[in-house]
Amino acid sequence: MRVTLVGSRYFGAATLDRLLKEGVDIARVVAPAQDDRLSVAAQIAGIEVAVLDNPRIVPASAIAPGTDLIITAHSHARVSAEALARSRLGGIGYHPSLLPRHRGIAAVEWTIREGDPIAGGSIYHLAERLDAGAIAAQEWCFVKKGETSRELWERALAPMGLDLIARVVGYAREHGTLPAKPQDEQFATRAPMTPG
Repeated sequence: MRVTLVGSRYFGAATLDRLLKEGVDIARVVAPAQDDRLSVAAQIAGIEVAVLDNPRIVPASAIAPGTDLIITAHSHARVSAEALARSRLGGIGYHPSLLPRHRGIAAVEWTIREGDPIAGGSIYHLAERLDAGAIAAQEWCFVKKGETSRELWERALAPMGLDLIARVVGYAREHGTLPAKPQDEQFATRAPMTPG
């Protein structure tokens, strides 16, 4: 399983570490900056790093030749259709909500803001529309009373994301394909970044 990992910061670096421990061949890391935590971790591991010219889009040229799967981990860059076409199985990402609920950049914050008693994480297929691709895997957890979005992310949703990514990559290795269950649009909600 040859992977191009697109991401940033703590979760990108933690995903890199987990995939390496799982024996996944990371062909290339794509990050927004040379000094990003994921870039630094990849350089230490001796993995090629591509820094995006435009932090909002991943072009086809950023995807390593022979990529089986693109994985995004805390990436704010949209993977272009041309980039997805360079990967045998397309791409997946982790979203810290039970998609289609809370699509958008501030999913954990909206989970707390809406008073959701249950939170969760979704591995979804990268698609043209943001966070709208078919679901490959989901898991849920309870939200503790009074918990902040950061506490929920650190306690449950970040570790859950790493486990879900590993589970879906394991499935892809074994079956040569990815699970895919369409999202039910009638339950879709948005989670845009809000001031304050």
